[in-house]
Amino acid sequence: MAAPIAIVAAMHEELSALLAQMPDEQRVRIAGRDFWVGHLHGQPVVAVLSRIGKVAAAVTATMLLERFAVGAIVFTGVAGGLAPSVNVGDVVVARQLLQHDLDASPIFPKYEVPLLGLSRFTADAAISDALAGVAEVTLRDPLALVGQEAVDEFGLQSPKVHRGLLVSGDRFVSTAAESEALRLSLPDALAVEMEGAAVAQVCHDYGVPFAAMRTISDRADDEAHGDFARFVAEVASRYSLALVNAWLAGRDAKRA
Repeated sequence: MAAPIAIVAAMHEELSALLAQMPDEQRVRIAGRDFWVGHLHGQPVVAVLSRIGKVAAAVTATMLLERFAVGAIVFTGVAGGLAPSVNVGDVVVARQLLQHDLDASPIFPKYEVPLLGLSRFTADAAISDALAGVAEVTLRDPLALVGQEAVDEFGLQSPKVHRGLLVSGDRFVSTAAESEALRLSLPDALAVEMEGAAVAQVCHDYGVPFAAMRTISDRADDEAHGDFARFVAEVASRYSLALVNAWLAGRDAKRA
């Protein structure tokens, strides 16, 4: 029997949209978290809300690996854009992930995880390539994906897919000064969020594939607070559902 795939969402709206597509989900509650065990497109999955922040996400990932023996973890959620080319409504699929607020210098180099000798964790290439591929196809028609009102409100006429560095930290980056500081320190960083690199580190330790795709909700600047909840509900949750469905459907077709 194939090991289940974990689908981890950062926001409740994304998880509820996913659960609505699962015909046989069963709730397992551990450590205050609801893990939903079932199937999507004929494949065993475990869906769970990561909670916010690196520690919460790492605990969730560890439970997925220890209690549910998942064979891969895929993280979906929102992020703030950092690179000039990354705009609201775009999707970033991580090639590498780094904790931008980790600094044990001078004992260890800045960003390096002590005793691991690594600062950047590499996402699984096969899963990431597949996610980027379905995203490229899905984002060609944003109107069909989210509707005219959301396209107009959030300026989603030509959303793009980006591949590269995703950085994580235990703060919501929401000022132009913070964003600029991150761009200067990590010029190849595409986007910033609060969980991905922690989950990547856990998966590295267990030798389990990990991938992350993030919808850009803001530019991580003084306007980042904006209408965040509305964007998540009307755009990001629909992106996540469509991309996860398309990816799993493709995997199911290959197995058939």
